[in-house]
Order: sequence, then C-alpha cells, then structure tokens
Amino acid sequence: MRPAENPELSIEFFPPQTQEGMEKLRVERARLAIVKPAYFSVTYGAGGSTRERTFSAVREIAAEGYDAAPHLSCIGASRASIQETLQLFKDMGIRRIVALRGDLPSGMAVAGEFRYAHELVAFIRAETGDLFHLSVAAYPEWHPQSASPAADLENFARKARAGADAALTQYFYNADSYFHFVEAAERLGVNIPIIPGVMPIMGFSRLARFSDMCGAEIPRWMRRKFEAFGDDAPSVRAFGLDIVTSLCERLLEGGAPGLHFYSMNQSALTTEICARLRLSFPPSRVN
Repeated sequence: MRPAENPELSIEFFPPQTQEGMEKLRVERARLAIVKPAYFSVTYGAGGSTRERTFSAVREIAAEGYDAAPHLSCIGASRASIQETLQLFKDMGIRRIVALRGDLPSGMAVAGEFRYAHELVAFIRAETGDLFHLSVAAYPEWHPQSASPAADLENFARKARAGADAALTQYFYNADSYFHFVEAAERLGVNIPIIPGVMPIMGFSRLARFSDMCGAEIPRWMRRKFEAFGDDAPSVRAFGLDIVTSLCERLLEGGAPGLHFYSMNQSALTTEICARLRLSFPPSRVN
C-alpha cells in the first residue's frame, strides 16, 4: 500500500440526550470543523432508540453546511420503516448513510425483517440505486459475536458485494491488525476503501471497560503503561496522544485512505491529533 495523497477525515458523534448536550455539541462541532472533515456521522441507538435525536443532530449538521452521514441500523426494523427513513433522508438532502446491523434493544426478542447488514445494503440499493454513498462496519480484530475470523471476513465481503461504497472499522491500537485485514479482504476480491476508526484516549479506565465490552484489544504494554500512571491525568492524556498520533502516522504512511475519528462529542484530542499529523491548522488556532 502507498500513502494516500488526500486522506479523507470523518468525525463521529452520538446524539445527545439533553438540550444542554445539543448546545455543547454545537460548540464542539464548530471546533472540529477546523480539520475540514469530509463529513460528520451520527450514531443510531439499538433498535432505533435514538432515532429522533439522531435525525435532529443530522438536520443541524446539514443546516450548518456540512455533509452528514446518519447511521441506520436494521435489526428490529421493517422494510416499511426503512423505506420511510430513506425517504426522510432524501428529503433532508442526505447523501451518505452508515448502514449497520445494529443491536437488539434490551427486552426485544424479534429481529425484524432484516437479520444482517448486507441485507440492509442490498435493500437500500434496490430502493434508491446509487443515490446514497453507503459505508459499512469492519472489524480488523474480528467481531466479538463472530463464529471465527474467517466467518467475520466473509460477512464483511457480503456487505461489499451487496453494494457498499466504503467501510469504517472498529477502533484498534495495533496497526498490523488493520493491514492484515485489508490484505485478507483484497484476497477475497473486496476493493472498497477500508477507513480505520480512531479512538482518542480520554482516560484509561473508561477505555478499558469499553474495549473489553466491544472486543477491541488494548495491547498489554499499553495497559501496563497506563496502569503505572494511576490517577496522573496529564500523563495519561500525553501518553494517549502520543500513542494515537503514532498509530495514525503509521496507518497513513501504510496507505490507509483516511481516518474516522470516534470523537465522543469532544473536540480537543481529535483536533490536537490532526494538528500533529499536519492535517489541520496549528493547535494555537483551536480554542
């Protein structure tokens, strides 16, 4: 892989639960706009549980003149409800979607009319042709619910064959896992851009809990280093910035077509990493 000439940056938010959270996100989004992302994406809760809040955030992003990419999960959904959502996106001028299987919300036992993300991708293509740019999920360290690495890779290939335009990966801290996954996908004939997901490190204990839950590996040497810092928040922050910046440098030098930042609705770490990568204005320009 060769270094990408113009890596594409994208930034992900989750829809705030309160008006105060929405107001805070507006401020953080304005600060993040300085890195000139190709688009902002907005997550979609299990079973569509954040549907209205997701749509509200997407409307604001579009009204501000930025490209928005709402997540759309299909588990628990009907074809009619997906058709309704696609029409809404068309009416809003949305042209990007992150198409996902999603998770069943607690207490819901019925999967609905879609079981897998590749079925959602195929359905969107059948309903709307090439109107939407469709991104799907990829898991360089394998999905925790997958039967095997081979099964997970084949599932990813089905999404690409169904009509996905690009993939956004789960975050990771081992660049080799990403490059291995890309090479394995290419051997299966998958040639869509696979954009690595990047998680800035805000605090170790929170990251460790989340990583254990979603199956993202934190290398042992990283864990030991973070644990040695204890409650020294400035050292944790500085080390985390160094680790993630170095990871991004290796990914871009190795040919990754872009970076997708999981911002957690915070701007400071993402803008600092992009500044270090010379992908934004100098840090002094960031408030």
